[in-house]
Amino acid sequence: MGEENCTAVTEFILLGLSDAPELRVFLFMVFLLIYGITVLGNLGMITLIQVSPRLHTPMYFFLSHLSLVDFCYSTTIVPKMLANILNKDKAISFLGCMVQFYLFCAYAITEVFLLAVMAYDRFVAICSPLLYMVTMSQKLRMVLVSSCYLGGTVCSLIHLCLALEIPTYRSNVINHFFCDLPPLLSLACSDVTMNELFLYIVASFNEILTIMFILTSYLFILITILRMRSAEGRHKAFSTCASHLTAIVVFHGTILFTYFQPSSGNNEDVDKVATVFYTVVIPMLNPLIYSLRNKDVKEALRRVVCSKMFS
Repeated sequence: MGEENCTAVTEFILLGLSDAPELRVFLFMVFLLIYGITVLGNLGMITLIQVSPRLHTPMYFFLSHLSLVDFCYSTTIVPKMLANILNKDKAISFLGCMVQFYLFCAYAITEVFLLAVMAYDRFVAICSPLLYMVTMSQKLRMVLVSSCYLGGTVCSLIHLCLALEIPTYRSNVINHFFCDLPPLLSLACSDVTMNELFLYIVASFNEILTIMFILTSYLFILITILRMRSAEGRHKAFSTCASHLTAIVVFHGTILFTYFQPSSGNNEDVDKVATVFYTVVIPMLNPLIYSLRNKDVKEALRRVVCSKMFS
């Protein structure tokens, strides 16, 4: 790679999902609809939890933060993505690109930790139901949630600092629909071994640590459920975990598929499609998963709607 092709950049060009003009309107309408449902679902879930005393429990406290994180990292990506679909000018400033990457990375890692904390919450609720409210005190809940945000912020900040050390790039054209770190590193002229090593270590450590924590929690939950004599008790315990397990499988399954698939010639296109799923689709699915599969949420929503109608 010749040094003459390497320059400092002031802006990047995001190629997006497709350069076919005939797909622009269709893609715009699809992702606008998804984003609209995402905003309505997540902000609606947060509002419902706040106004419904029945939902003022540790489980829904964590769920409200999951909805907040989903809303934030979807909003970090989708508005710019929608603008780029319709506009011929797909440029994003260097600073804007770094900020977008930092926010996305921080929220994504925070969600990984939050799902693990929610598994611990289910473990306490099912394995120690009499001590649940005492164990999951407001102080502990605040410490756990703050740790999730802190972990996401610190990991993302280190990635950002290493990325800012890259002096030159061989091109400013990013074959992606947002500023993700791997496409950026592939354009760097300087040695990015430290960036790639830290990215691999942090991603692997977070995935292994949180998945093992989740599996351990659910192993104890399963043992406790199997020891229950009442079929109704077992069914209720399973139902309280169903929504969380669904969210875990969808989120972690997509991430593992994205980062651990074998290399292939069309790997970039496959990566973009998979990334769309966990950055755009999953933030829309989470509130639907928790509302459609949760009797308490449906009952709280019914009460709120009925009270508004009669008032």
